[in-house]
Amino acid sequence: MYAEFFGLEREPFSIAPDPRYLFMSERHREALAHLLYGIRGGGGFVLLSGEIGAGKTTICRCFLEQVPENCRVAYIFNPKLTVGDLLRTICREFNVEVRHEGIGPATVKDHLDPLNEYLLASHARGERNLLIIDEAQNLTPHVLEQLRLLTNLETSERKLLQIVLIGQPELRDVVARPELEQLAQRVIARYHLEALNPAETREYIQHRLQVAGLKGPVPFAPAAIERIHQLSRGVPRRINLLCDRALLGAYASQQHRVERATVDKAATEVFDDASRPRRSDPRAARQRLARGRWNALATGALAGAVVGAATAAAVAWFWLQQRAPAPAPAATVLPTPTPAPAPAPPPATAAASPAAAPAEVELPLAWPPASALIASDTEAWRAIAPLWGASLTGNDPCAQAIGAGLQCYRTDRMTVHGLRQLNRPGVLQLRLPDGASGRLLLTALNGDSAVLGRGEQRWRVPLTELAERWQGDYATLWRLPPGQTTRLIDGRSGPAGAWLAERIAALQAQGRVPASRDEPAARLASFQRAQGIDAGGPAGPVTFMQLNLASGVDEPRLLPRS
Repeated sequence: MYAEFFGLEREPFSIAPDPRYLFMSERHREALAHLLYGIRGGGGFVLLSGEIGAGKTTICRCFLEQVPENCRVAYIFNPKLTVGDLLRTICREFNVEVRHEGIGPATVKDHLDPLNEYLLASHARGERNLLIIDEAQNLTPHVLEQLRLLTNLETSERKLLQIVLIGQPELRDVVARPELEQLAQRVIARYHLEALNPAETREYIQHRLQVAGLKGPVPFAPAAIERIHQLSRGVPRRINLLCDRALLGAYASQQHRVERATVDKAATEVFDDASRPRRSDPRAARQRLARGRWNALATGALAGAVVGAATAAAVAWFWLQQRAPAPAPAATVLPTPTPAPAPAPPPATAAASPAAAPAEVELPLAWPPASALIASDTEAWRAIAPLWGASLTGNDPCAQAIGAGLQCYRTDRMTVHGLRQLNRPGVLQLRLPDGASGRLLLTALNGDSAVLGRGEQRWRVPLTELAERWQGDYATLWRLPPGQTTRLIDGRSGPAGAWLAERIAALQAQGRVPASRDEPAARLASFQRAQGIDAGGPAGPVTFMQLNLASGVDEPRLLPRS
């Protein structure tokens, strides 16, 4: 109705999961990385939880597009089933023939025997089998226990059935029940998908409008977008409902720009509360988010209630995290010593050399003392630079890095699985067991442990404990493409763009990137999708870091080189 009035080809805010409007925030990319890591591992359970409308279905659709060709998938949408119903559904999804002799309905054994035979035969053919259950918070403990028993069938290398459970936040509470402890110990990856932050909400609105054909400026005032985020709490489905009604209201008033007052009026029509949408038990939701935000590798769920001062602390932390701006990569000013000569970046096709310190696999498990912590960002950049063969001793380390052919990168939302995907050393902000906080270098990942260091000292710590003492603050360096002499934000043009197009074309010719149309934009999107990056977006630092990794650019690595 209003599309033509605002210069759109179609309505941009339908709640239908149209793949044309796919928007992958950093949180969505992290969730996708968890799912992909889970199916590439040795089997077991993978948990993806999130609030209603947070985009779990979007993640699942994108995930299914990237499932390997040798992987057969069974998808269950309605988990309100008995054990018998569940087994019948699984067998039907995998086209397993069930035979029953005698009178009465088929028994559990009648389904388990042919299912086990199928899984063994499938494994012998080199195939994988994946079971995805949506709305898994509705599964009863009895059914979940039966699912655990299905994962008992395994070889010496991996389990023959991998299971992905997708559900609302209550799913974590279900798995945390004492009677399901054995299942919880088989969870190899878990992620809670949070809502969009204010900047991501703005990008989400702009993205959907552009896909719908918008050529001019965004028809929402900045104050209106801020209000949309407040009222929707950053939940994509609520954003769609509110934006759609606000555009309709502006069209009815013949206003070409949506103002804050129009958003407030629209909210009274689409939400129960005129000022903000109601949520079920928001206090409990905040506690759940604060409790599990960075617990990506935990092998069991946390239990117990947060009371008194702990509740206040958790809620305060959650809101501060949502409101605080991302830390800038610039460091504090130091006196200027004589800078070291900047090494020229190596050719893109050079074979990767072991620039990172070797992983000390013989190190005993031990946390470093508080005296080993790096106190400031400036010292941290200076500590990590030698791994790239650079010396950052000037007033502004990140500005000096550009002259050395490097660029600083920092995020406060990294996960352990994200570290594996980027595969490069970095600086982590940690809280030690004795309560001291500071920075340490992460120099290696070895299976179930990580190697932390400062200078020549090294400590090996369990990944499960690292996930508990690290909330995602991560900083690293990456090598700029040849000819790039300024800070890179979007490298689709200039020297960086030429190198980008050349390297992706070479990777596609080698069969290492899915084939696509013979245009640079299509090739870039294909590479980004293969890496779990927001396809069709700018070619930013993460895109180039992954391209460096795929192209063999000489950079230090976290994981042992094959």
